Amino acid sequence: METVKITINGQIVETTAGNTILKAARSIGINIPTLCYHPYFENNIGACRICIVEVEGCQCLVASCVHPVMEGMKIKTHSPKVLKARKILLELLVANHNLECLVCKRNGNCQLQNLCEEYGIIEDKFKGKKRHREIDHSSEALVSDPDKCILCGKCIKACCELQDVHALKFAKRGFDMHVSCTFERKYSKSVCIDCGQCVIVCPTASLVEKDSIEDVFNALSNPDKYVIVQTAPSIRVTIGEAMGMAAGSISTGKMVSGLRKLGFQKVFDTAFGADLTVMEEASELIRRLKNNGALPMMTSCSPGWVKFVETFYPELIPNLSTCKSPHQMLGAIVKSHFASKNNINPKDIFMVSVMPCTAKKFEIDREANKVNGISDVDSVITTRELAKIFQTGGVNFSKLEDSEFDNPLGFASSAGEIFGSSGGVMEAALRTAYYLITGKELEEINFNAVRGLNRLKEASININGTKLNVAAVSTLGETRKLIKKIKKGEIDYSFIEVMTCPGGCIAGGGQPYAPSPEILKARMESLYKIDLGKEIRKAHNNPFIKQLYDDFLGEPLSETSHKYLHTSYTARSDAL
Repeated sequence: METVKITINGQIVETTAGNTILKAARSIGINIPTLCYHPYFENNIGACRICIVEVEGCQCLVASCVHPVMEGMKIKTHSPKVLKARKILLELLVANHNLECLVCKRNGNCQLQNLCEEYGIIEDKFKGKKRHREIDHSSEALVSDPDKCILCGKCIKACCELQDVHALKFAKRGFDMHVSCTFERKYSKSVCIDCGQCVIVCPTASLVEKDSIEDVFNALSNPDKYVIVQTAPSIRVTIGEAMGMAAGSISTGKMVSGLRKLGFQKVFDTAFGADLTVMEEASELIRRLKNNGALPMMTSCSPGWVKFVETFYPELIPNLSTCKSPHQMLGAIVKSHFASKNNINPKDIFMVSVMPCTAKKFEIDREANKVNGISDVDSVITTRELAKIFQTGGVNFSKLEDSEFDNPLGFASSAGEIFGSSGGVMEAALRTAYYLITGKELEEINFNAVRGLNRLKEASININGTKLNVAAVSTLGETRKLIKKIKKGEIDYSFIEVMTCPGGCIAGGGQPYAPSPEILKARMESLYKIDLGKEIRKAHNNPFIKQLYDDFLGEPLSETSHKYLHTSYTARSDAL
């Protein structure tokens, strides 16, 4: 690979030819501020100009996030000229910004606010007319406040480049330019699939998740409610980060203790629901293989992906697994079997799910996910919301002792826990599918081919002489490419795991802000570390799963399991 030598702030640096100045500077520990740049995107556009630097021989300051390095280039990243220009740019952004920082959801965690503090912005210097547009509360998952938008364009790039959904675009020009859903629709009437990747990359609070914190506190203070919480597999490796610990910190025990301190009567593990999902999904795959069912079978754990299919590819609805997502399954079991065994009226149970995903807020209100008119889950909070709840509830997270989930619905195999990572659902299902088909345990259960941050991962497994080709794909942009190849007959799979977010739930729209590839890698490695350290690593070996089938469900795909654990889908072509 060709390299070039450049000088940054007097230091000679050897870097890859074609690299940007920004990447070269960061590689030697020099931080150049950015607002519109994000490592997710291949084609950054230098819209905000905050990353400008001085290059010897150039008449103007250049945007370092897009300007390529060249042999012999001499760069100053923090010269007086650069600092003055950055400050003026920030002052111009502030001049058109909603300055309600004290009551803003991103107060203390806003990139614009942080830069203003760093560069000494202490007044609204440029007076004049400000843009104003109404807040859009129509979505069940997201809230859009255009008055806090700085027109960086990252939300549009996430929606169009990363997800290939194209729900967002720039509308109008000049002073009236704003980010809008296509055709100026409300979010609830658009093709938005609620994934929240726009929220993750937004540097301000122009896009945030719909807040459910008050609902949770109200339930906890209601003496007539039996309040239960469950936490998704990925939360155990991200809540610590949200509470100030290192990325990838495994905080399962502290999280459980903190939830008990808040007053939840039971703390269950969504990974138990993931084990249930494995049993049902693996059985469904086997039935389809034996009976010439719709193949490839595609996972249904990711609600953003399900909504994507319903909106853009309704012809693929038969390919979706009919399994509910794990937290919906666990909610259904809690409000049926658990409620009956403990003499609790299901209507008195308030089930809270702590999820990495904003789309889960939409998912819980799907009519097809209700049993006898009762929702499986009553409220979804994100990892970020749980961190806020801990802070508001006076929980000193760092001082907590470890404790265990409540059994039986808090005991999970590690197969259920790796659901938080792209490829984890696939790996967990194959471990059990092999057993269900052969009656023998799969000896080599680490499917390294479907691990890692690559957005498309493929593997094959030989089961009794039958070769199954499988794939794990993350981001819907990558999934569209895969669907096109399938439709053309260029590739042949039996089973496909789709995760809406890059790297899976570890990068969900409700996770801690500003994920980088390094942070995602740390989160993913922690999940596989948990997997490696557990004695029970296959869903079908979970003794409480076996007991649940013996006592209540009968067997996978039974009439009872279909009633509580399976769902259906509806085409959404009216959004197009």
